[in-house]
Amino acid sequence: MMDNRFATALVIACVLCLISTIYMAASIGTDFWYEYHSSAGNASELGRSILEEFTSMEADEKTYTDALFRCNGTVGLWRRCITVPKNSHWYSPPETDMVRSCISFSLSDQFAEKYMEPGNHNSGSDLNRTYLWRLQFLLPFVSLGLMCFGALIGLCACACRSLYPAIAIGVLHFLAGLCTLGSVSCYVAGIELLHKKLHPPDDVQGEFGWSFCLACVSAPLQFMAAALFIWAARTNRKEFMLLKAYRVA
Repeated sequence: MMDNRFATALVIACVLCLISTIYMAASIGTDFWYEYHSSAGNASELGRSILEEFTSMEADEKTYTDALFRCNGTVGLWRRCITVPKNSHWYSPPETDMVRSCISFSLSDQFAEKYMEPGNHNSGSDLNRTYLWRLQFLLPFVSLGLMCFGALIGLCACACRSLYPAIAIGVLHFLAGLCTLGSVSCYVAGIELLHKKLHPPDDVQGEFGWSFCLACVSAPLQFMAAALFIWAARTNRKEFMLLKAYRVA
């Protein structure tokens, strides 16, 4: 018979796991990790002239970053978006109806080298930014995979009516939390290094978006769930061993 303390801890840990998994999945799937805000006039005028360059598959880092600066851009792990006039033909009159135009990063883009001078292939590789970009892309998926694997072990533990696998589940969620924290740290460092290479204009303000905040919230939830799983499993086992020794005596 399981003690009510352990049952309560496991229920709370499962709820935290579910919330952190939803937050992490939403963070990965959305493109609001970082947002740029500029004046509406700049976004309207420049959006027409650089839309084709931004959506081109051959656009380099400098090209699409400049577009993000001027056209109220947002960046995620998979996509980059800008806000442009709904009708972007050169002969159209100015209009206030704006739409978001997005393009996904290909796998080759995710693992491409970053350069000391963004857009200049002859400036040499920037290894720091290159590996930070790759890690910020890979670590969230590793974190999500570890949580899903932990959930699978949890289902097996429920079927076997055993609390011992909870230690393994706790360790997996602890590792998932480290991966999430590492991804957030890599993203912040990558953004800071990029802005040192390409300074945003004075009339452009940048801030971390709600997708980034979801990832930040997911990490402590994973750590708390890991602590509850490990505590419940270890304490329950210790009390069981003491009870067994008492009965033998």
